[in-house]
Amino acid sequence: MPGYNRNRVAEDIRREITVTIKDVKDPRVQDKLLTVVRVTVSKDLSSAKVYISDLKGIESAKEATDAFNSAAGYIRREVAQKLRLRKAPELQFIADDSVEQGVEMFKKLSG
Repeated sequence: MPGYNRNRVAEDIRREITVTIKDVKDPRVQDKLLTVVRVTVSKDLSSAKVYISDLKGIESAKEATDAFNSAAGYIRREVAQKLRLRKAPELQFIADDSVEQGVEMFKKLSG
């Protein structure tokens, strides 16, 4: 299974970023309901795209991703230490509206 290691690393990174972003002291991310939707890692594990969603909408998620991209070095270092990675991937945070779409779909289905 050639993609197994990459998928496992991506899931481990997602889990650790979920914990680490709560420690970011930036006013752009305070009082937001953020979710790390998914993480995709390149084949050589040198870069990772982190998809962030917010219940308040895509604009709020874009504001949060700007803050996380500014703090990417801190987040990368923390993730590398916790996962004991020899070389941590470069992190790129991308706004995603999948949680907002899910809430809208739930409202439509429930009546």
